[in-house]
Amino acid sequence: MRLGDKVVVITGAGAGMGRAMASRFAKEGAKLVVGEIDQARLDEVVAEVQAAGGTITGHVGNVAQKDDAEKLVQAAIDTYGKLDVLVNNAGVMDNFEGVANFSDAQYQRVFGVNVYGPMVLSGAAVRFMKEHGGGSIINVASAAGVGGASAGAIYTASKHAVIGLTRNTAFTYAPNGIRCNAIVAGAVNTSIGTSMDPSKFDQEAFARYSTYHAITPGQLQSEDIANLALFLASDESKMINGALVAADAGWTSA
Repeated sequence: MRLGDKVVVITGAGAGMGRAMASRFAKEGAKLVVGEIDQARLDEVVAEVQAAGGTITGHVGNVAQKDDAEKLVQAAIDTYGKLDVLVNNAGVMDNFEGVANFSDAQYQRVFGVNVYGPMVLSGAAVRFMKEHGGGSIINVASAAGVGGASAGAIYTASKHAVIGLTRNTAFTYAPNGIRCNAIVAGAVNTSIGTSMDPSKFDQEAFARYSTYHAITPGQLQSEDIANLALFLASDESKMINGALVAADAGWTSA
């Protein structure tokens, strides 16, 4: 098995890419600790993985809250005795606001989940991994992290921050055997749309972004991202560090 006996933490695991990762990783032998803000979704993914014979522990919480984020890493250590892989997958969208129309509340919400959560989780993971032979951290970024045309100003800035966090972590802790890579996800069929309020869209900015949306070569499925994450979690990618790996059907090549 490609993840035989590895212990993996996945955030935002109740739906979409996180849920696909949980299923895929468990089939490859990983022991999972999954985080999710919605209790019903959490229960579903835990039951699904267990029914398929996988090993999984679920914790409800909000990664934007420091205690909730750190407890996921601690749960892996307490439950399984180690942590090999962290996947910072949880994320929320803005309402396609241009910088002229952003709100402080929206900024705090998006940066809390998309940036602060991964920083807290990565810090907790690194502190353990440094003393226990290293590990792999996978950050789920976005086409919005390498360009400016696909989302609002807040989400775009948050995903650029994730790219910076990825590169800094990779360089800083490479001597400790810790790898950190980012998946630059394109248009993926997930439930992230539920984190938006269409009635509050910045219509002028959204119309502008839609010109870029129109040239999307194709929509990916969550399983496509899970397959890439599996590779980055496994020892097959042991020499890949600080990479931005696009899974976007070629969208960001435009």
